[in-house]
Amino acid sequence: MTAPELSYYNIADGIISFSTTRHGGCSRGNYGEFNINEYCGDEAEAIKENRKALAAELGIDADHMIIPHQTHGIETRQIAEDFLSLPENIRKMILEGVDAVMTNIKGVCVGVSTADCIPILLYDPEHEAVCAVHAGWRGTVARIVMKAVTEMRLAYQTIPSDLKAVIGPGISLDAFEVGNEVYEEFANANFEMDAISKQMKVAGTDFEYKWHIDLKECNRRQLLQCGFNEENIQVSDVCTYNNVEDFFSARRLGTASGRIYSGIIIR
Repeated sequence: MTAPELSYYNIADGIISFSTTRHGGCSRGNYGEFNINEYCGDEAEAIKENRKALAAELGIDADHMIIPHQTHGIETRQIAEDFLSLPENIRKMILEGVDAVMTNIKGVCVGVSTADCIPILLYDPEHEAVCAVHAGWRGTVARIVMKAVTEMRLAYQTIPSDLKAVIGPGISLDAFEVGNEVYEEFANANFEMDAISKQMKVAGTDFEYKWHIDLKECNRRQLLQCGFNEENIQVSDVCTYNNVEDFFSARRLGTASGRIYSGIIIR
């Protein structure tokens, strides 16, 4: 069993937070080497072996890794003790169409899968609770990270100014070219467009320009709006599109490719 190569974050003592890279597993082709997501077309046996390897690296049970089936929505799930005793088919039903997961149980890894979208990991040190959020452009427009913070307040009495956050590897402003319809979605949702977007010349043309949007900055600003302290927000400088040798990028590899898994665990 080959150990996965992880990118760890120093969010707090007693907390493991990380994103997987493409290295250290047994998947092949555009899924190589390390993919644990079963919803993108990879071979089931490779996924199983990679999950076992990741669980061993993290020192947890493989069935304590929470991997929702995301649909670019804003649905969240709280993982409580009784979830862990449910049959696998029921667990999958509960995690269907879910883009954010949270827990206050030790030894449980809540995580999300991305390949250009933005993973966000949250930690409440006062109430010992964690959350993982998947924010693609649709989820960002719908302000999923703000909804997740609200859900943490309801579930754990979380105070946003206490929270710590990691905004993980995802596509950069320079690489995230969008059509006018996507730009309009953000504008109509009252985002500060001068701060999160830029018109850039299309490569190979003299006069054609396209809009680019900074998804990491969009989500950072949403955290600040929730009441986060700026110093409690870490932002990865990794652009998945421009670092496809180390991280999966759907725009570079196609959707039939692997996914990064970003997770957070209370020891």
